[in-house]
Amino acid sequence: MLNVLDEFTRECLAIRVDRKLKAVDVIDVLSDLFILRGVPAHIRSDNGPEFIAKSVQSWIAAVGVRTAYISPGSPWENGYVESFNAQIRNELLNGEIFYTLKEAQIMIEGWRRHYNTVRPHGALGYRPPAPEVFVPAIAAWPAAPAKLAVVQRPTLH
Repeated sequence: MLNVLDEFTRECLAIRVDRKLKAVDVIDVLSDLFILRGVPAHIRSDNGPEFIAKSVQSWIAAVGVRTAYISPGSPWENGYVESFNAQIRNELLNGEIFYTLKEAQIMIEGWRRHYNTVRPHGALGYRPPAPEVFVPAIAAWPAAPAKLAVVQRPTLH
């Protein structure tokens, strides 16, 4: 799993799940995020082979992002990701058996969305980092016909 977190908001921006992750996967995930969210000032990561590959380093430099690699054997320097990894392990991975890669990808993406939009975070005043905003159809669309029914999302448990 390649987990990408925003250190400021604590939002999990992406989780790439595959049998083996390579440098091209890192570039693919980051390029999608940069297009959607903009280019960050820096990227903090461990020294895994997929992050220190020359292709990833050159691509990151070409985009204009600075790297902040943690010292080898110092996971506390990347505390947000280490805490996130513990949470996903405790809340999902330890209780599931995935029979296919696709099943793992779907279940983990569902957990990521729950983590971002519903799950309370102590460091954020027990609010989720990216709560879903539900705007009733009538309020969102003032020109909407008065007969539109307001549909509520089901409560997640």
